[in-house]
Amino acid sequence: MKKWSLALVLFFVAQSLHAEKITKIIGFAPKYIGEKVEVYAIEDYFSMKEKLLATAVVQDDSMFRITMYNSKTQKIYIKSKNNKGFIYIQPDAAYEIYMPLKNKYDEYRPLGNDVEISFINLPETDINFRILSFEKWRNDFLGMYYYKRNLTGIEFVQKLDTFKMNVEKAYAEDTSFYFKTYVRFSIAEMDDMQFLGARNRFEKYDFYLKKYPVMYDNDIYMAYLESFYKQILTRMPLETNNRVYLGVLKSSPTMVANAMAEEYTLKNAKILELVMIKTLSDSYFKSDFPQTNIISILDSIAHHSLFKENGVIAANLAGKLTEILPGSKAPGFVLTAYGTEEMTTLEHFAKKHLYIQFADLSIKESESEIELLKAMYTKYKNDVEIITIFRKQDDYSKKQKELLKNIPWKKYELNPESDVFKNYKINSFPSYVLIDAYGYIVASPALKPTPNGKYETIDKSFFYIQKMNQEGEK
Repeated sequence: MKKWSLALVLFFVAQSLHAEKITKIIGFAPKYIGEKVEVYAIEDYFSMKEKLLATAVVQDDSMFRITMYNSKTQKIYIKSKNNKGFIYIQPDAAYEIYMPLKNKYDEYRPLGNDVEISFINLPETDINFRILSFEKWRNDFLGMYYYKRNLTGIEFVQKLDTFKMNVEKAYAEDTSFYFKTYVRFSIAEMDDMQFLGARNRFEKYDFYLKKYPVMYDNDIYMAYLESFYKQILTRMPLETNNRVYLGVLKSSPTMVANAMAEEYTLKNAKILELVMIKTLSDSYFKSDFPQTNIISILDSIAHHSLFKENGVIAANLAGKLTEILPGSKAPGFVLTAYGTEEMTTLEHFAKKHLYIQFADLSIKESESEIELLKAMYTKYKNDVEIITIFRKQDDYSKKQKELLKNIPWKKYELNPESDVFKNYKINSFPSYVLIDAYGYIVASPALKPTPNGKYETIDKSFFYIQKMNQEGEK
């Protein structure tokens, strides 16, 4: 009997695995041979937190192949060699794509350049074909009529209404709810254009949002939702604003929600909570509300929301807001010293303050600031540890090699895609972070060796650290 039960369990597990939806991607990337390719999805479009779906390596024949479980239509990003592009994918679909290198005329961006991925043998039934076709139709319309919107408002309204009817008729038989949502809120975005005869805000809410399901995985829907409710507090009466403020002071999500619910466009409970989450996170770095109270409310929503997706967004935003703030725990790391096999972790620097320079040796500013740091290192090395983490290049010039050789402190080479850059929110180079002896963030971004607008440099911070240490010894 037990054997028979076990056989049934194994049968149903096998059937379940067999039922999993599969998406395949075959990529042609001749400029990326030997490079790792990563496929990401966006976990939520408010925090923009990325979720790794799959990886592959571009082989000698310029091809990479990815097979992954995928149960829904969604937008994904394909990244390699500090470049990224996006496509949409469907369950049980196969894609042949070409991934180009950065356009030689594009300005270099330290955190990566956007590239336009091309399709090979894309069927007309695929979500990408339909979106690209619609976007061409939409852009042709805007190119022909949008410039007239202020000159002949009535004509533009008429043309826009005709365009909407034609779009609705063209896609009436389409069975993809994801695609229909994409089209609907692309049209809604056009309705937001300022012209004579445009719908008012309440009409737009009634028509587009009021009874429409919240499409968390649709980037166009979420972009429209965010735009529609941007700075929503400024649209509310002063009395309502005061009640929202009181709710934040008491760290009460219920009080804040009840106050915001008086706004006509926030009658949908799911949207109300979603807008509350986004509004509070947007207010975090302003002086209006106490930061700790905002985090407390987001944390409460993350654990107790009736809507699972809202809870995930609240948790992601709370994490994003507190990840790298003064007083927060510095993200850990494991580094290998340049030119050696010596491993280092954040804990190895626990005896002194740590000043991290994130550098890109191809940027001249990184080089000049290293030279300025040398004098400070000599002066403060007993009180502050300095390290340089620099982005790996395919090759280093003779000058760059000489520069690295003459740096008197420890230096570490990391791939551009390293999580260390992501965890420390490094958006430009050179950037700096100051961490205390207990592993907590003192400043991020920290002052640089070069003067800021107030003629302050990191020397000022080093001086006070040294002075504090000397007084502690006395």
